[in-house]
Amino acid sequence: MSVVHVAVGVIVDSAHNVLITRRSQGAHQGGLWEFPGGKVEVGESLVAALTRELQEELGISIGRTSALLEIHHDYGDKQVLLDVHMVWDYSGEARSLENQPMAWVTPQALTQYAFPTANLAIVTALGKLFAV
Repeated sequence: MSVVHVAVGVIVDSAHNVLITRRSQGAHQGGLWEFPGGKVEVGESLVAALTRELQEELGISIGRTSALLEIHHDYGDKQVLLDVHMVWDYSGEARSLENQPMAWVTPQALTQYAFPTANLAIVTALGKLFAV
């Protein structure tokens, strides 16, 4: 089984709220919340993939980013490698261009949302990063 390489953006606003979107029902892990991003195409750099995906999904252009963590997860029917980056600066107004519900949530409130198992490490990392 091949591994799906995914560029994930944890987008934060000036108040440190985090942007999450809900996966469409027909998608793998459909109906669960996630951090925006998408597949890294063959020959594409991580930064290029993250830039492209966030422009396509949300209409934003990324500025300053930093690596947060790498997650390897096996769902049984699919293996993923999530390359997770904090997006500290961006231009444009984030809006759902793919008609997915979206929400700005405090890092502490993320635990109230249902995420795919691979995303739980991100929720934990954000809770530590933004601990009050």
